[in-house]
Formats: sequence, C-alpha cells, structure tokens
Amino acid sequence: MKFGLFDHIDRADDRPLAQQFDERIEFVQAADRAGFYCLHVAEHHSSPLNMCPAPSIYLSMAARATKQIHIGPLVYLLTLYTPLRLAEEICMLDHISKGRLEVGVGRGVSPFELNFHRVDHDDSRNIFFDAYACLNKALGNDVFSYEGQYFSYSDVPMSLRPYQDPLPPYWYGSSNTVGAKWAGEQGMHFTSNGPIPEAKENIDAYIAALKKRGGPAQPKSEFPGGAAIGQLRHIYVAETDEDARRVAKPALEHHIRNLNWLRMRHGDTEFTRRLNVHRGTSYESWEENRMVIAGSPETVISEITQQAGMLGINYLLTYLFFGSMAFEDAMRSFKLFQKEVMPKLAEI
Repeated sequence: MKFGLFDHIDRADDRPLAQQFDERIEFVQAADRAGFYCLHVAEHHSSPLNMCPAPSIYLSMAARATKQIHIGPLVYLLTLYTPLRLAEEICMLDHISKGRLEVGVGRGVSPFELNFHRVDHDDSRNIFFDAYACLNKALGNDVFSYEGQYFSYSDVPMSLRPYQDPLPPYWYGSSNTVGAKWAGEQGMHFTSNGPIPEAKENIDAYIAALKKRGGPAQPKSEFPGGAAIGQLRHIYVAETDEDARRVAKPALEHHIRNLNWLRMRHGDTEFTRRLNVHRGTSYESWEENRMVIAGSPETVISEITQQAGMLGINYLLTYLFFGSMAFEDAMRSFKLFQKEVMPKLAEI
C-alpha cells in the first residue's frame, strides 16, 4: 500500500494564516522524507474549510520545498477556470515540480461555492465535461482548436507544454457511483470518501468501469494493476487510544464545523439538500462511520488493515493535520505513524 497526504488547510482560528502555511510546508517536508507518494490539496471558496482557494500557488511552494513527493490538486474545480488559462498553469506547475504533478479534476460538490462565482449548479456538470475535453486538447497539442457548448478556441499555440510526456496523470475523487463510474471510463486514478458502505459501492463502480475500459490511461508501476485506488481517512496516532481521542476529538470537531459552515450559514435550502457528501456534525458520528481512525499504533494498524481489505484499495489518502490541531500534536502523531504504522501496512 502507498500513502498519500491530503489537506484542506482549514482555518485554525488560534494562529495567523501565515503561520499555518509555514507549519504545513514543514509537515509536507516530513512526509517527503518519509516516502509519502503524493500531497493532494483541495480547492474550496468563501469558506473557512479551505484557506487554499488557489491550489497551484500553494503547490508551487510545496514543490520547491520538497524533493520526491508528488503534488496535485484534488481537485481543480474545472467549472471555475477557462481551460486555456488552466492548461498553461498546469504546464508551469509540472515544470516547477520537475514532473511530479498529478492533476485532480472535478466540478465541485458545493452549490454555494459555484453560485458565488455565478455558476449555476444545474449547468455545472455540462460545463465540467466541456472544460475537461477542452483541457485535454490544450495539454495534448502544440496548436489546438476546440468548439464546445461553453468554450471555443481557434488555432491557439501552446508554447508551454507539460514536463511529463504526454501529460500529467489525471485523478478524480467522488462520493457517488456516477462520478466513480465516469472516472473509470476515463482511465483516471481514483479516490473515494465517506462511510464504508458508500465507499465500497463507489470503488466497485470505478473498478468495473476501469476493467471494461481495459485499464488506466496512464498506468503507474507503483500500484498493482497500474491504477491508484484510494480512500480518504482522518487519522491520529498516539501512545494510547485515550490520548489519541483526546487530541483528535476537538481538532476534528473544529474541522467538521468548517466543513458544515456554508450549510449552517444558509440553513435548510435546495442547495443544502444537493450536498451529496457525508456531513455528520459530531466526532462520534464520524467515529461510528469509521471515517476517523484515532488510537494507538496497534489500533490504527488493525482498523486500516480491515478497511483496506473490505474496500480493495491500494492507496491510503491520509488526513493527518486537520482542524484546530496544534503543529506539535500533528508532528507527534506523524512520527508514530511513520515509525509504527507505515512499515506494517506497506505490504498490504
């Protein structure tokens, strides 16, 4: 099993944002030295959930501060970009990282955020498909033209080309079977989220579609079968289960408040009901759904091993530094995860 590092960089409230960025870069450097495969950063807007609404800027900083860990958005919200502008940005970041870029794409799960940018949620799926097709054209050709429903270009020279040949690998994260199936049909690498029953359905839908396609578009030798199949989990490791829960609970509850902030701000609306991801409001509900794994090294190893077997994953997308967690607490957990947990799970 390979390990990835996921982050929203949600607002902690008890320290300046500049300090949070410094702490995160130091944390990513530790993950780089520990052999983590990739840093994945979310994109959200107008919410304390995410202080990184321009992921390429942060990822550029992370790329220059590290040596081997891959970097990538999970995801770029294609509905909020013009494809030409994003294609050029992707090429720049691929060169800055010397070919370590992994490109996650999506349309965005929050109708509120899309609406802030004057994008109608009802149109967002079609905009996403159009933008994705156009982005592929731009990244894959020296000169490209494209005529779609929302985007149109004619004889555009692509002076910037990707560092990777032919282009960086695509990733897709989904909490529903429709998106999972589409990702498999495209031959993308995939990550899921949420409670085990829903995650299992998503991963199974992805694997079936990928198998029908004949495999990934850009196989990776690091993963059996060539495709990364991942699951996101919030994880905290301490010497005892009690110590782990003592630190993880307030940090995660802060994160959950950030996660639900837009929904709570707007109340019970049509937009709220369209949110199709798990939005439990307590640590206990996340614990019950096995979405947070907090405990001693033995407890964490046992739980991850069980979930990996049930879900059929080869990639664990770890969320190790979240909410209001202090940097020192995050590093203590990280060191235990690196020393005690990773070696036991590497051969799964």
